[in-house]
Amino acid sequence: MSWFRTLALLSLCTPVFAGEGYIIGFGVEGDTADGLAGAAIGEFGLTKKTWLSAAVSRNTVDRPDSTGIDSWYANIGIDHWFEPVGVRLGLSYWGDQDTLDSTDYRGSLYWRNDRFSIAANYEFRDFEIDLPPNDFFVARTASFDADGIGLTTRIDITDTVDFGVSGMDYDYSVNLRLDDNSRLLQFLAFSRLSLINSLVDYRAYATFGVDVGNRRWELDFGKWKGEVDGGTTTSTTLRFLNPLGDAADIEFALGYDDSDIYGDVTFFSVFLYFYGN
Repeated sequence: MSWFRTLALLSLCTPVFAGEGYIIGFGVEGDTADGLAGAAIGEFGLTKKTWLSAAVSRNTVDRPDSTGIDSWYANIGIDHWFEPVGVRLGLSYWGDQDTLDSTDYRGSLYWRNDRFSIAANYEFRDFEIDLPPNDFFVARTASFDADGIGLTTRIDITDTVDFGVSGMDYDYSVNLRLDDNSRLLQFLAFSRLSLINSLVDYRAYATFGVDVGNRRWELDFGKWKGEVDGGTTTSTTLRFLNPLGDAADIEFALGYDDSDIYGDVTFFSVFLYFYGN
């Protein structure tokens, strides 16, 4: 929907990297609707129980009229584990300031042990949108917001098999399903990386992972509903993580979206991760 893997990594209810040290990642994603994105992420262990995370990504999508829209995503977060309860806070920006953007404030309260974790999540999103003129309306700028409440949980079924689910439901301050918002849909919906995919009614994911030695296979299922038109998107992604020496991994992902909003799209991504103390 997506700031692709960037948000997926940073939305976990426990840190990506446990302990003092760091993990840094770089990656790209492309899709068959001429969408292209690049991202960099980092997770830094300030102490054994406190982690700082950051991410930045840029999406480029070509519109059907051959013009392009570039959007940015930037995030910073902090996590502290009081053992067994932890708190995670985050601030992010996403969008294109000339079209649609949002400033998001997030908080999570989680509990975890060696095999199980669960988190209650809250998100406040502050949007601003600039609509171009047409035959019936002049150009105008509008502001609105949304509150999101969700849950994330993960369980290690065995030492090598794990399963996780997460979901978020949003309540908007305005009704985006008005008839005159059809031009909003036409203007923004043409790729899985399009700006319109930030305006969701709900989203839900399930992840099944298997470790095979130092390698990892992961199968992700996702579904979300658009707030503007009520259309749904289902997504399936297969990921493979392979070590590159003792301090680096490479991850390949291949996925498919079936969307009422932007059609059928296949996407592929590659990520490199580097670890250190």
